[in-house]
Amino acid sequence: MERWPESSYRVGISGWRYAPWRKVYYPEGLPQRAELEYASRRLNSIELNGSFYSLQRPSSYQRWYDETPDGFVFSVKGPRFVTHLKKLADVDAPLANFFASGVLALGNKLGPVLWQLPPNFGYNADRRAAFFELLPRTTAEAAEVAKGHDARMEGRALLECSVDIPLRHAIEVRHSSFEKPEFVELLRTHDIALVCADTAGKWPMFGDVTSDFAYVRLHGAEELYVSGYDDDALDRWAAKIQAWDTNAFIYFDNDVKVRAPFDAEGLAQRLGITSA
Repeated sequence: MERWPESSYRVGISGWRYAPWRKVYYPEGLPQRAELEYASRRLNSIELNGSFYSLQRPSSYQRWYDETPDGFVFSVKGPRFVTHLKKLADVDAPLANFFASGVLALGNKLGPVLWQLPPNFGYNADRRAAFFELLPRTTAEAAEVAKGHDARMEGRALLECSVDIPLRHAIEVRHSSFEKPEFVELLRTHDIALVCADTAGKWPMFGDVTSDFAYVRLHGAEELYVSGYDDDALDRWAAKIQAWDTNAFIYFDNDVKVRAPFDAEGLAQRLGITSA
């Protein structure tokens, strides 16, 4: 059976279903339904981003689990309803809906949950701390949180987990007001990873390790979501990641020009990740 070998590094792409990738990254003739199966044999992790836009279904998460090799890991992007619309306030039911939507079907392939804040959302220590207190830290805790879902999830909720494993969280911020030591210390207190995001200089980039893992999102070296990473840039990122001396999850989100999957494979090679 195919299985990814153990590694301190998880390198992949943010999403996998992009029309421009077909016949460029995905071989000609590969059915769309086989794209995840193909990508998950070449990269050992993928960041699920559909969960950011809408609540998915347990059957979808189960299918994604079944289509990927043993040892593969998904990170899951938390819903924008929580981060962008509710701005982390009064989110008990939305959080329950998210964890009831099928996330737990990923079982031992469930990696960190990513919470991306909008660029117009500035620093507020009390609101951040209150939100962090709500986050479940194991899949068993997430199943308990899921039981608080509202009526919209009736008949489509998954309220149990097949394995009880740690559940970690990462936060990506995009407002300059977060550039202060007290925010870094707040994350360390609550064991939340601070995302190191390369946004072509548009938003702040942080390099602080605030949990027992690092989380990196590479959105483009010179132009947001468009430009790729040349050999020198990939060498620099590999050296930076290795210098942190911790487990790391790294995702390329420069998808417009079909650079993300190739850049991800290039970085994976530099970090010594072998194929499934």
